Amino acid sequence: MAFADKLKALPGVSHLASIQLLGAADEVVATIENKPGQAGSLAVYNHLAQIHGAITPTAAAQGIEIYSEHSEDARLNPGKHPNIDRLIGLVERGETLRVKHVFAA
Repeated sequence: MAFADKLKALPGVSHLASIQLLGAADEVVATIENKPGQAGSLAVYNHLAQIHGAITPTAAAQGIEIYSEHSEDARLNPGKHPNIDRLIGLVERGETLRVKHVFAA
């Protein structure tokens, strides 16, 4: 199944302005905003956080599967898909990022 089809099955994110990904020291390591070009990743990361409570290595592996055809492109072109690159790195390093939801006004 293609990413666009999988994306339609994920929970909506219209209530979110963004999510912040927090490292081990509670530092913000990334922000994914609810705007064109990032809304799909916002939906993926939000879904993973809802199911797993954080972006764990297991959640990251599931996210890589959700991204479907884009995951292979990310592996072939590091830096082209930073949100997928992040998930690949979490799996490889066995790291977890906590998620802070920022709600839309």
